[in-house]
Amino acid sequence: MKMTKHLGALASVAVMMTVAACGSTGKNVSGNAEAALQQQLDASQAQLSAQSQQLQSAEAKLAAAQAAGNAGNYGASDLLPPGANPGQCFTRVWLPPQYKTVSEKRLVQEAGERLEVIPAKYGKVTKKVLVEEASTKIVTVPATYKTVTERVLVRPARTVAEQVAPVYETVSERIIDKPAHTTWKKGTGPITKIDQSTGEIMCLVEVPATYKTISKQVLKTAASTRTREIPAEYRTVTKRVVDREASTKTIEIPAKYSTVTVTEETSPSSTRSITIPAKYTTVTRQELVSEGRMDWREILCETNATPQHISSIQRALQKAGYNPGSVDGRVGPGTMNAVSAYQRANGLPVGNLDMATIKALGVKL
Repeated sequence: MKMTKHLGALASVAVMMTVAACGSTGKNVSGNAEAALQQQLDASQAQLSAQSQQLQSAEAKLAAAQAAGNAGNYGASDLLPPGANPGQCFTRVWLPPQYKTVSEKRLVQEAGERLEVIPAKYGKVTKKVLVEEASTKIVTVPATYKTVTERVLVRPARTVAEQVAPVYETVSERIIDKPAHTTWKKGTGPITKIDQSTGEIMCLVEVPATYKTISKQVLKTAASTRTREIPAEYRTVTKRVVDREASTKTIEIPAKYSTVTVTEETSPSSTRSITIPAKYTTVTRQELVSEGRMDWREILCETNATPQHISSIQRALQKAGYNPGSVDGRVGPGTMNAVSAYQRANGLPVGNLDMATIKALGVKL
């Protein structure tokens, strides 16, 4: 048979070997174990189906090698697991090509130079500033007073001249009121008639003097002056007197300062030449490390999943602290639940009872 036909049937061989090679012991595994194994086989079929394109690529490479005369390197032994021991089951799997990420530096921009303006720097500075200069002022020191009692002269002794009023007296005297005189008066009862036509009679008569008594003031003693001594007058008084005269004094007034925070230039602006280094970018690419190939992987199937082996796995789960239920040599739901819990706790792929889990439990098949 040609090598190309062997590789073309590789996907079906990987599955059929796990079923056909192990079918002779199917009577020793329970129905639950068959269901669990069937699930694993279904998963393997799905994985192999997804890798069909990679298998075709490998077939093409092998065909090219055969055409170059290298087909003699692939004998019938290459289609069987190497170094297998009795009781072990294997499946054929496709190992995809291995790549590594390689990083390269590529020049993006040449090195250059630019002129940069460095702005002035400012900072907060606390300083004492003069608010008011030192000075002097003249202060009046008021006078002080005290209370004293003393006899003070109100009016000094003196000599006064007094006017002595004149002295009068009242005297009475008889004086002529009207002196004696003559006057004409009408006469009455004429005795002598001149004629029948005699008219009014007028008589010249003497009127004696009349007198009256008068009172008058007459100087008895003439006015004069006289001197009189008036003694001095004193009075006792209480008064406030100056104890110390008012004065002035000069007071020195110190300068006044205030602490303020101001913004000051700490360094002036300047320029500097900056060398601009070349810019590089890191480019990553995938580099082939090894070609894809087919390989054998040990699995658990009906041949090596004997009740004794399943019981060993169940006891190992119990010892590790995971309850698989009764140790009955059957892969039931309790056993698979314990396997899943153990896999999650130990960072193993969860879902299948694979050889990695069996080895981690320390079970040898």
